[in-house]
Amino acid sequence: MKTQPKPKVAVWKFASCDGCQLSLLDCEDELLAIADVVQIAYFPEATRAVVKGPYTLSLVEGSITTPHDAERIHRIRRESEVLITIGACATSGGIQALRNFKDVKEFFSIVYASPHYIDTLKKSTPISDHVFVDFELRGCPISKAHLIEVLSAFLNGRKPQILPHSVCLECKLKGITCVMVSKGIPCLGPVVHAGCGALCPSFHRGCYGCFGPKETPNTSSLSAGFRQLGMKEDALLRAFRSFNACAEPFRRESESHEK
Repeated sequence: MKTQPKPKVAVWKFASCDGCQLSLLDCEDELLAIADVVQIAYFPEATRAVVKGPYTLSLVEGSITTPHDAERIHRIRRESEVLITIGACATSGGIQALRNFKDVKEFFSIVYASPHYIDTLKKSTPISDHVFVDFELRGCPISKAHLIEVLSAFLNGRKPQILPHSVCLECKLKGITCVMVSKGIPCLGPVVHAGCGALCPSFHRGCYGCFGPKETPNTSSLSAGFRQLGMKEDALLRAFRSFNACAEPFRRESESHEK
């Protein structure tokens, strides 16, 4: 009896720090179980082996920042049955998207000794700005549990069970007293997608927004609450310009505080 070929899984990198790929390697025992049922066709972080496509599932880390990458992502999309973006860089442009609020050419002469060698785009953009994406997995870095759930779901033909609630619910589930209410510490938790296990509030710090905006976040209401805590406009702007600065709700809110 002829056996079915294993699904081919590829992991691709664009402009990023590799942190989300390392989250995949950090799965350890779970990754070994996955490796038994799939063929790792392309994953430079883990192996030198290269298997030609087409691919059953592609995981893409990183944002598009160069003309070459803008072309390469279209080739990857054509070769991939399912394409999943992982991490803040791939889903919102990442920390490097802070350049989107300035003229990037102004930085060339300051940062680079030979700026004429630089070939870059004006903006750092998420993968979804260039090709169709089947699923976006947020985080900086992504949650290991979320990653395993998404891989399992797509390899088994079902919908991933990634709940869209905010970090606030994670605080409730862990019995953490709200740092904003009890200590007056600004916290982005009410507008940020859950996934970190309320890491920062667990240590009496406000959420920094690593997992990007949750569904339908009321950022203007949260900013009003921050003002009541004494935050000025420049601080409000910076609060929404970090790992997910160009996620649409955060971008709009930060721009509303520009002078």
